[in-house]
Amino acid sequence: MTISATAASIRNARPRGSLGNRLRKRYFSTPVNTSISVVGLAIMAWVIWTAFEWAVLNAVWRSPDGTSQVCRGIDGACWAVINVRWRLILFGLFPFEEQWRSTIACIVIVVVAILSCVPVFWKPVRLAGLWVAGFALFYSFISGGIFDMPYVGPSEWGGLTLTVFFYAAGVLIGMPLAICLALMRRSELPVIAVTTGLFIDVVRSLPLVTILFTAALVLPFVLPSFLIGDKIWRVIIGFALFFAVYQAEIIRSGIQSLPKGQEEAAKALGLSYWQRTTRIILPQAFRRALPPTINQFVITFKETALIVIIGFFDVLASGKAAFGSGEWSFAWVEVYCFVAMIYFVFVFSLSRYGVYLEHRLRVGKL
Repeated sequence: MTISATAASIRNARPRGSLGNRLRKRYFSTPVNTSISVVGLAIMAWVIWTAFEWAVLNAVWRSPDGTSQVCRGIDGACWAVINVRWRLILFGLFPFEEQWRSTIACIVIVVVAILSCVPVFWKPVRLAGLWVAGFALFYSFISGGIFDMPYVGPSEWGGLTLTVFFYAAGVLIGMPLAICLALMRRSELPVIAVTTGLFIDVVRSLPLVTILFTAALVLPFVLPSFLIGDKIWRVIIGFALFFAVYQAEIIRSGIQSLPKGQEEAAKALGLSYWQRTTRIILPQAFRRALPPTINQFVITFKETALIVIIGFFDVLASGKAAFGSGEWSFAWVEVYCFVAMIYFVFVFSLSRYGVYLEHRLRVGKL
């Protein structure tokens, strides 16, 4: 019997007792613990009831005339601002008559993310092809210019669509770059390994805001005209580079955790470097580095909010514009709660997908 099996049998044989006994022992074992628990529960109940009363019971949900007069003098939340300004929050500056394209584009990304959960796509080529095809379809809908759809330039993109676009483009460009950087840092050639390591450490030491500002404002002064390109793509490349250097270290940690005997055995079998890397090393490295990889995906999605600083009209800027007028200026809490809910849905979905993969692949279990 292995050590893990022995530990599992001991753990399963340990008497647990009822839930009431465990709660009593943990929170009500002494008079002091009982007092602290009672006071804490009372405070929690008061906070929850106050929030529920403000957000639901005393809230105003609709404005029949589309104005803010219905919310004047109320004690609860004014969710009518969401009912009136939701298009501005979700679509930003995107032309009103073309907003259906933005909706379909976001649905495409959601469908691609759902299909990524299906085991049949858990092959590197299939998964990469799925995301590349999905992103190409996403970009075709938001930019137009084909199938009689009017062209909509990046300056008119905004809202949730722009946030999703930045995230998807940054990850799609950054992941292959991260793999290359991780392999280059482990190169047997000292010049390549040292140079790559220095590059990764330098970029990691810089704040993301600095990189985005450099890509948006500084590069046009130092690059030749034919390399400047559009501002949005310069910022995406900077965003992808920042993601890549962190993800490269995560992949490298997964590679270093593998026993050296596996690569030596692959060499003994006559496998080439690329065969060893693509068929033996990287699949196991990604599996071992899955938890920090999912965490990096979550962090990257939240970091898309920083693009508002350099003038892009993302979902956070769209939310600010929704209450920016004098009519709805008092409803800023409700708007930010709605934007926070959007971020929560995406981030929570990513985290739960990571938990699903960990259980499916038995990552972190002995």
